[in-house]
Amino acid sequence: MTSRIVVIPTRRAHSNHAEVSRSIGVDIIAGRYAEGVRLPGDAELTAMFGVSRPVLRESVKTLVAKGLLTTKARVGTVVRGRAAWNMFDADVLAWHLDAGIDRRFLNDLAEIRLAVEPRAAALAAKRRSEEDVAELQRSMDRMRQETSESVGFAEADLALHLAVARASGNPFMRSIGHVIEAALRTAFMLSAPAGSEDREIALVWHQKIADSIAAGDAEAAAEAMAFVIHNGMRRHKGMAAETAPAAPVESGESS
Repeated sequence: MTSRIVVIPTRRAHSNHAEVSRSIGVDIIAGRYAEGVRLPGDAELTAMFGVSRPVLRESVKTLVAKGLLTTKARVGTVVRGRAAWNMFDADVLAWHLDAGIDRRFLNDLAEIRLAVEPRAAALAAKRRSEEDVAELQRSMDRMRQETSESVGFAEADLALHLAVARASGNPFMRSIGHVIEAALRTAFMLSAPAGSEDREIALVWHQKIADSIAAGDAEAAAEAMAFVIHNGMRRHKGMAAETAPAAPVESGESS
């Protein structure tokens, strides 16, 4: 894995088997159990966690269902490669935040956002209601009121993106937004604008999303959304500046 950026502690499990699943899951995601490695035997794991064999087996079943483990006769329980993990599983995403998300995770998140959010913005421009438009503007107003590095700014940013997903009228896009909500919140906190110029660029282009949707301009809404995502990628710590395209110069707007 690439170098860790930040650890965001998430909710704790409420049952023995869920807590064991979380602990092993975090260890797998953090690389402490590498791909292809066989987990310790039942006796060692039950002693390690202080649980019964049925609890351990239920935990393993959970991790198998989420794509992190596989069980093989006469081999044991083996860690699967990252490509097999169910990244849309709420627990798997939460465990990434516990393990410490890195640049690879942020890049992967940005790529799925680029595949979905510009299209969601274009659909929102065609399908939005007056309430959708009002909700987008409320989110923008809050972004302007909050300081860039605050949790409130990230929450307002998140609210705008979730509002776009709802306004798209597509239930799959709404569901994706809510599933990855915790990851998005963390990404927005990490990519908070630094300095007044960077903040103004972020606000201008988020406002373009809202205004384009309100105006029914699908192409402009998609373009603004794509720019916002690329610009966030640029600001992630350690990410190359050329990731984001240069902001087009338009008359009458701050830059």
